[in-house]
Amino acid sequence: MGTLIGVIIVLFVLGSMMALKPNGIDQRLDKLRMTARRLQLNPKLVACPDWIKGRDNEYGRGMLGQYCLILEETKLPHTRYQVIDGQWRPDSSFVDTSDDAKTLHIPSAIRSTQSSNNVTVKKTDFSLDKAPLELPVSIEPFVKGLMTKANSIIIYWEDIAYVRPNSNPTYHQQRIEADLLVLKANLEKWAIQMQKEVKG
Repeated sequence: MGTLIGVIIVLFVLGSMMALKPNGIDQRLDKLRMTARRLQLNPKLVACPDWIKGRDNEYGRGMLGQYCLILEETKLPHTRYQVIDGQWRPDSSFVDTSDDAKTLHIPSAIRSTQSSNNVTVKKTDFSLDKAPLELPVSIEPFVKGLMTKANSIIIYWEDIAYVRPNSNPTYHQQRIEADLLVLKANLEKWAIQMQKEVKG
């Protein structure tokens, strides 16, 4: 009888330990985000912004990975791009079509200020319009949007799809760092391209 109770206790303890262990997808995602953090891509899980098509191809639905590269001593325009047919396209709801070529009125910025009823920032630039993503094939299908402001360039993508076997059957843990280095290099390249437009 004592042996039976001992076996039951051991099985209970092992079952509890196994329940605490994260599943394979969570382990892969943790590895991806830890590598991104080490490469200074500052990953976060955020609610899908309302200007990006998220889950079920609906705007603002679900959660996305937000990877932000901060570039010291860099001044970038405040702009947003969506992915359409493998190319960057300016977010149409963020583009000012008025005759004033220098400023863009942003309702959220206007609401956030108390002293002014009319806050403006530089007009959206089009330097990346129709530029191909040119990202690794294991990342590119999951990229949804790009935003820049001040000294930050932010990419929104379904990073969990990158580590899922059914959405990325070619996933290899050894490729994570190489893929993220290509992503980082492209973010730097796009930032330089936009910075040239700001200076020009």
